[in-house]
Amino acid sequence: MQIQSKLAIGLSALMIAIISLLTLTPVTAPSLGSIEHADKIYHALAFAGLALPIATLRPNWLFVAVPVYAAFGGLIEIIQPFVGRDCSLADWVADLTGIGLGSLAGRILVACARPFRSLKACGQ
Repeated sequence: MQIQSKLAIGLSALMIAIISLLTLTPVTAPSLGSIEHADKIYHALAFAGLALPIATLRPNWLFVAVPVYAAFGGLIEIIQPFVGRDCSLADWVADLTGIGLGSLAGRILVACARPFRSLKACGQ
């Protein structure tokens, strides 16, 4: 297995563990001041961070990863009432938004890095 694949899987697994810990424990997130629905921002950022490694390192895997990540977000929402938290469709929508943003950001990073890779290959 290539190092990029190992890194993509490892970072994704780490993000899944962090997201699971933060969303399935009865701890509340710190406030973002006067921003309404700040928890939606946290959800979007977390799932963007989840999608980013695959989108950057193994973009062909997005066809499998995106539905899996979406199901993971939905499963979290289903489980949360059992750990003293609320189930929220809006949180899941924020998860999906984050997956989209993280996938897009990863693809942009790859596109921006291409010119630098060709310079390296030319020995410049």
